[in-house]
Amino acid sequence: MSDIPNCPACGSEYAYQDGALFVCPECAHEWSGTEQAVADDASQVRDANGNVLQDGDTVTVIKDLKVKGSSLVVKVGTKAKNIRLVDGDHDIDCKVDGIGPMKLKSEFVKKA
Repeated sequence: MSDIPNCPACGSEYAYQDGALFVCPECAHEWSGTEQAVADDASQVRDANGNVLQDGDTVTVIKDLKVKGSSLVVKVGTKAKNIRLVDGDHDIDCKVDGIGPMKLKSEFVKKA
């Protein structure tokens, strides 16, 4: 088994290493090993302090958030238990006590 990753552009398994770069002979894409590490790191959801969030975590809101379409406000310090991570702009799906189910952005919460 070789430690050379598949091409991130086309998925080809025939990539080879040329100096510090990896090269795909099928699509001519060139990338560095750090580029793959940055892409893997970007797929992780992090809170406002940089902690990695996972499904089932409990988070605390760090800023008053207005609930769109109503006069309700999620206050600072409100906890959301048993979060679920989803794709999209609002990457946390949770249930907030007193308000109900909602989606939050990870930049406005911290891990409890």
